[in-house]
Parts: sequence; structure tokens; C-alpha cells
Amino acid sequence: MADKASFNSGPLVIFDCDGVLVDSEPLSVRVLVEALNRHGIDMAEEEAYQRFLGRSLATMRQVMDEEYGFHTGPEFLETLRIDLYDLFKTDLKPIPGIAETLDALNLPRCVASSSQPERIRLSLSIAGLIDKLEPHIFSASMVKNGKPAPDLFLYAADQMGIAPSNCIVIEDSPAGIEAAQRAGMTVFAFTGGSHAAVPGYRERIDALSPDLIFDAMPDLLHLVENHMEGRGGASSQRAV
Repeated sequence: MADKASFNSGPLVIFDCDGVLVDSEPLSVRVLVEALNRHGIDMAEEEAYQRFLGRSLATMRQVMDEEYGFHTGPEFLETLRIDLYDLFKTDLKPIPGIAETLDALNLPRCVASSSQPERIRLSLSIAGLIDKLEPHIFSASMVKNGKPAPDLFLYAADQMGIAPSNCIVIEDSPAGIEAAQRAGMTVFAFTGGSHAAVPGYRERIDALSPDLIFDAMPDLLHLVENHMEGRGGASSQRAV
């Protein structure tokens, strides 16, 4: 945990993981849909994106139980984990430009993801990013309510010793954008992941009116700089 004396310093840049640091969403959705189809649940990838993008495993389990009458027990979850990790080890790639961006970003940063800690660290290790972000990695499993609740982002800010109003969240999902807004944080929507081509995705992002939208990770450096220069004690101006 950061020294509390640093509170209100920053800004703190909070990165989501899936779809922001690593291009994992298409792989995750593919594995989930295939697993559900094997159990007789007919769900297309587009529906899976709409229902589960940016949400926690607990939320997925709740939806499957309450809306589909399908209990995702330990055996299902373990098979899902094994299949996903195997695919990650062969196909997972970092978001283009993220390594160089992290190296050049001379600000406190952390990760706040809906994924389990083990999965976050595996993803970042495969992508060659883990050393740029450890040990400041926070998971929805650490809080009561996952995204779109603000709990995870507020927890991360508290652990890092930075006021929520002085945090910039980099998110790719509607649930994550809403969570950051509810936490009182600036949110930059990143639409450069492979899943940005899913029908309706960009419209859902636009509808939430994040502080700005960008699709090339190297642009983050000047976007953060512009935000810092333009604050002057007031909230940032919206950009699209």
C-alpha cells in the first residue's frame, strides 16, 4: 500500500486488464461460448460480449444461474480455466504499444480488473507486462461488488493513497466505464482492442459519455498530459 501521506498526489492511472493491457476479450468469449454450448446453452459471441464484457466471474455465474438455470459448478469452472489458460499461452498478445506506453508513463499506475488475481498475473506475464505493474494489481475478488459498482476502483485508489478525483481510469467495457464514473473518477475509454469490431460495441461506449475515447494506446501519453494541463482545479473537458 502506498504511503497515505501521498493522498491527493498523482494523478493515478488505473488500467483495466482485459482489452486494455492484453487483447484477451475475443479469446475469453470464445472459450466461454464453446463451454456453454457443450452444456446445451445456446449463446452467440455477440450476446456474451453484451452480457459479460468487463464483468466478474461471480456476475457471470449469477446470470447463468438466474437467467439460464445453469449452475456453473467447480468442474465447469475448472475446465473453463484450463481451456482459457491453454489458449492464452499460445494466442494472447499485449495491446499494441502498451509496453512502450507504460515505460514512458512517469506517473503512479495500477491494475484494477474484474478477473481473478491468478488470471491477471498470468495474462500480464505472458504479455511481458508483469514487471511494469507489480505489485499494484487489484481484482474484483477483493471487494464486495464488481463492476459496474465503483467498489474496485475506490479500493484501488485507497490502496494507492490517491483521491478518487485525482484518478484516471483506462477502460474498454461499458461496465468498467460506469464503475469509474460512479467512483467519481475521470475515465478514458479505450476502443483499440480486437473486440471493438463487435456490432453495437462502440455505440454502447458512446452512450456512456466517457471523458474521452481513443483507440491507439501510444496516444495515452499526450492525452494524460493534456488532461493534467487542462484541469486547473476543474473537471476535464470531454473529447471524442
